[in-house]
Amino acid sequence: MMKIGFIGLGTMGRPMAGHLQAGQHKLFLHDVAPLPQELIDGGGVACKSGRQVAQESDAVIVMVPDTPHVEAVLFGADGVAAGLSKGKIVVDMSSISPLATKEFARKIEGLGADYLDAPVSGGEVGAKAASLTIMVGGPERTFAAMKPVFDKMGKNVTHVGGNGDGQTTKVANQIIVALTIQAVGEALLFASRAGADPALVRQALMGGFASSRILEVHGERMIKRNFAPGFRIELHQKDLNLALEGARSLGLSLPNTALAQQMFASCAAHGGSAWDHSALVRALEMMANHEVAKA
Repeated sequence: MMKIGFIGLGTMGRPMAGHLQAGQHKLFLHDVAPLPQELIDGGGVACKSGRQVAQESDAVIVMVPDTPHVEAVLFGADGVAAGLSKGKIVVDMSSISPLATKEFARKIEGLGADYLDAPVSGGEVGAKAASLTIMVGGPERTFAAMKPVFDKMGKNVTHVGGNGDGQTTKVANQIIVALTIQAVGEALLFASRAGADPALVRQALMGGFASSRILEVHGERMIKRNFAPGFRIELHQKDLNLALEGARSLGLSLPNTALAQQMFASCAAHGGSAWDHSALVRALEMMANHEVAKA
């Protein structure tokens, strides 16, 4: 059984690591925050640095918020890179810049180790249910070695290409998610303002061509006014920044992505950076002076 290091044990990383532990993998753990007690009680080994995690593990999984955090974990003082040796594997499951990912991969490969970028979709619900979608970029042989590990955390695991392609796929995912949240919010706001019951409208739409996972989950959040974060607005803003920066470098126009980013910015300006991203509907509601539903 593979020995796995896990760095970043927050909202997503904690349940993901738990599934690996339940699958009998020996875990070596590190975080800037106190380590989850249940992982220690289950046999996880607390490590004082990323270097120690890499020295003890066959593969190191990183699950942190943004590009600078990944860079610090990998290449900072006493970081993962300092503890790597030939044949080890680094897997970044964060959602970060595709361009930076390619550079990180080159550096790690220069040390004789392999690198996969494997961002996920599904949020806290998917992490807890081990039903994440995992989009993997990197060498096919390394993907094959890690596939049994990914299968313990997700249900839809796809090798999409070389290093950076996993992150590019995640950015594309986040474009679709943001625009669909906005579409669902506009539809339910329209129905509610017109005097229809938004809960019944959602129920009807779930049986038609407009049905989607976002209508199912986030449509219900909008109606029940449950904006406790599963995936925070500030993190989706980060992902759309990657999309818009990438579009500029490619000479593309992504007008609806830019608009969704402005909706998130409006929420953030009203103190909503930590709201769930389904709360994008609040920006629409403020413009309409009407709420989809009452709490």
